Amino acid sequence: MKRIVSLEINGRVVEEVVADNMLLVDLLRDRLGLTGAKKGCDGGECGACTVLVDGRPRLSCITLAASCEGTRVETIEGQAKGGHLSALQRAFHENLGAQCGFCTPGMILAAESLLRDNPTPDEDQIRVALGGNLCRCTGYVKIIESVLVAAAEVRA
Repeated sequence: MKRIVSLEINGRVVEEVVADNMLLVDLLRDRLGLTGAKKGCDGGECGACTVLVDGRPRLSCITLAASCEGTRVETIEGQAKGGHLSALQRAFHENLGAQCGFCTPGMILAAESLLRDNPTPDEDQIRVALGGNLCRCTGYVKIIESVLVAAAEVRA
């Protein structure tokens, strides 16, 4: 079956006809051209598809689009404002947290949710918040440093 789903994506109200089994990642990437959420594992294991749904991290590869009716969805494309990178985007860029970039959108969105709840996280809290996001490039040092830098900038 299909249904009309209305949701807010990056501040814009969107209405789409979706099949009951359509995944949020497919709606975002294939229908709306928002390709920041990556298809990594297709099973909720890697976090590359992380978006924020009503401010909370959600794995879009295991979330049905229809279940997001009436919610507010944020993707990496919606983080920059007025042509300026968000503090997290800038910190990842300037501190080499992005590396290959595949996991970066999911990492940034998971970190964004953390910083909204806790603007002064310590390294352990960052590790817990990013625990569902895998990076295949490194040991996470630059990623954690990037979140700490962004947190300091937001507090300043």
